[in-house]
Amino acid sequence: MNKSIKRILIGAGAFTAGAAAVAGLTYKVTKEMMKVALDREQPKANEKAQHRLSGSKGQEDTFEELAVLSEKLQNGDCALVEVTAQDGTVLAGHWHECANAKRVIIAMHGWRSSWTKDFGAISDFWHKNNCSVLYVEQRGQGQSGGDYMGFGLTERYDCLAWIKWVNEKGNSKLPIYLCGISMGASTVLMAAGLDLPPNVHGIMADCGYTSPHDIWKYIMENNLRLPYNGITSAIADDICKKKIQVTSKEYSCIDAMRVCKVPVLFVHGTDDHFVPVTMTYENYKACVAPKRLLIVPGAEHGMSYMVDRQGYEEAMTRFWNEFDGAIKPAHADAQK
Repeated sequence: MNKSIKRILIGAGAFTAGAAAVAGLTYKVTKEMMKVALDREQPKANEKAQHRLSGSKGQEDTFEELAVLSEKLQNGDCALVEVTAQDGTVLAGHWHECANAKRVIIAMHGWRSSWTKDFGAISDFWHKNNCSVLYVEQRGQGQSGGDYMGFGLTERYDCLAWIKWVNEKGNSKLPIYLCGISMGASTVLMAAGLDLPPNVHGIMADCGYTSPHDIWKYIMENNLRLPYNGITSAIADDICKKKIQVTSKEYSCIDAMRVCKVPVLFVHGTDDHFVPVTMTYENYKACVAPKRLLIVPGAEHGMSYMVDRQGYEEAMTRFWNEFDGAIKPAHADAQK
């Protein structure tokens, strides 16, 4: 065989082997990341890497305070309740009823978090302001059923089941607000694209992302310093489809905001390294309903209330005062 041809063939073989190795590694890494993203039980090796995923810089004092508030809510006067979602999954919630309730809040916590951790700080404010609160445990987490989390793609339908539960409990004449933080925020934003009962008067979304695809891409590239290209995305969506029957691009908060009919209060911190504040700006821009925006300087992911309690409470109170009554037409007060 001609030496030059032999060298070409050897080189081609090495290239093919190298490409196959890269493809295999890409699949393996993406598969592990999808386990972390969607599976109830995350790989043990990744439990210690949570700080890399979130990009947090360390807030030990704040976390200690949140732990105390979380335990207080955990030991508070909440009744454990259940509802069956449309796909048959049994979901758990914690109901705190106010004797003279003016409104009901359905609170959805974030990814790999809990109802006590995400709402322990604000729970007293809600209770003191005549809110009956249903603290939901998201599917695939806590005491709720399901093997997988859906990043809002599946959880948005769970909102309908919980709204029905609240109304059947005798609260159909009270305004309901869907409230969420992080993945919970994106859950309630996506739910806004569904046909909601008329007594749902608003959405309160704290640091929500635009879509599962967008947040996975952001975290992979910015926090983990790994590529998220077309091949990676295709592998991720194939795994996602098998686990939760939808892909990361089939629906988004942007899609929901374009048809939203209920008012939305958007909240985000400027120093969020997990979900960039630009995603809330995108959701806000797409929203065609009456909308309000609170940006908290210096706040990291999910920390806006801890950084600016007064501003947060004032924004929420104004939102209730404005929309506890009849819902206005979607175009009436939409801010450009």
